[in-house]
Amino acid sequence: MADALAAHAAKRQSLVSSLREGSGPVALAKETSNLFRDREAGRRRRLDVRGFNQVLSIKENCVEAEGMIAYEDLTRECLKHGVMPAVVPQLKTITLGGAVAGVGIESSSHRHGLVHDTMLELDVLLGDGRVVACTPDNEHADLFFGFPNSYGTLGYALRVKAKTIPVKPYVRLTHVPFNDFAELQAHLEAGEADFVDGTVFSPQRKFITLGRFVDAAPYTSDYTFENIYYRSIGEKREDYLSVSDYLWRWDTDWFWCSKNVFAQNAFARKFLFGRQRLGSRTYTKIMRWNSRVGATKKLERLLGLHSESVIQDVDIPIARAGEFLDFYAREIGLWPQWICPIGVVQSRFSLYPVSRGWYVNFGFWDVKRTREAHAPGHFNRRIEQKVAELGGIKSLYSDSFFAEDDFRRRYGGAAYDALKRKYDPAGAFPRLYDKCVLKA
Repeated sequence: MADALAAHAAKRQSLVSSLREGSGPVALAKETSNLFRDREAGRRRRLDVRGFNQVLSIKENCVEAEGMIAYEDLTRECLKHGVMPAVVPQLKTITLGGAVAGVGIESSSHRHGLVHDTMLELDVLLGDGRVVACTPDNEHADLFFGFPNSYGTLGYALRVKAKTIPVKPYVRLTHVPFNDFAELQAHLEAGEADFVDGTVFSPQRKFITLGRFVDAAPYTSDYTFENIYYRSIGEKREDYLSVSDYLWRWDTDWFWCSKNVFAQNAFARKFLFGRQRLGSRTYTKIMRWNSRVGATKKLERLLGLHSESVIQDVDIPIARAGEFLDFYAREIGLWPQWICPIGVVQSRFSLYPVSRGWYVNFGFWDVKRTREAHAPGHFNRRIEQKVAELGGIKSLYSDSFFAEDDFRRRYGGAAYDALKRKYDPAGAFPRLYDKCVLKA
């Protein structure tokens, strides 16, 4: 790993020199993005950070890696050492730095929180070319706790040290029907499962999936090609996956969104996509193309339909989760829906303020189509209002419609202003509201 550390130092110096040679607004040049909101193509200097994609060290309880490493690569290296990052987001192309600057979640979050809860240290490249090392208790602790949910508006993560957990070769899954969220809470309080998430096919058909590490498996299922994972949830009560296949069980079909590009059609799946082209990389490219050319919008106009993308992850206190599901069924009604419990043990992150205790993440990613016209953002605004009413919070990777004063109240406005003055006084990066709501 000494060679990796030396190479990292050289890359960092080159990047700093490149940044200091120019002036004006800054953005990243990179190959992938898991943001689902269109942005204005403003004039910005592009920093090429694609080379920051290596593991630097793996120790007993932590991994140290560069910020642009994709979780697919990070996890592969960790598994070779018998560990995994404590929280591995669902899509292979999500990067470590992106999950820290945004909000990363998965089925281990009931024990370990969100990705940024597993962060131990990070090095941040600032707009003036400085690189600051941040820990929970050093002089840059304010940036350590202010970096999550900043979305590249305070700086970029060049190096992250994060918690790992030991793994076993297989994961045994149990799919349990449930009626209300008190049953989910009972499973959480029992604390027996290594992984907990759930799938809502309709208000009357809901499943909790409990995953436990095991040393041996009587068989393993394969959901990387012809079989579709989410369909198995309602068909099986027990299943076994290799640990790697478990971590990427959602990537092959982008949960269930692959249906929108006909990848769940048996013929298209086998002969047009094939095993190699199934997965989030392919679907993201198709989605970006459709966003540019507007193919779906043109078809909807011909059919007399009005549409709105409803792509959101929202975190609701578990005591109010049933109320949110009732609202969602009544006013949105896009199924299936993913649910994932979060155990909040750290409440110091200033830009994503949550209280200690259990939350339930609701994830839904589809298009709401109606015959009647609505004002832009109608359904997303209703979701934002309901989340606020229930004391929850939503992620900012997709469309947001908050008024600025409301946004500041919900996402640490005063703390953000102080961080901006201290770490980006020249405004090399956009402000958080401008980037996430105004789409600058």
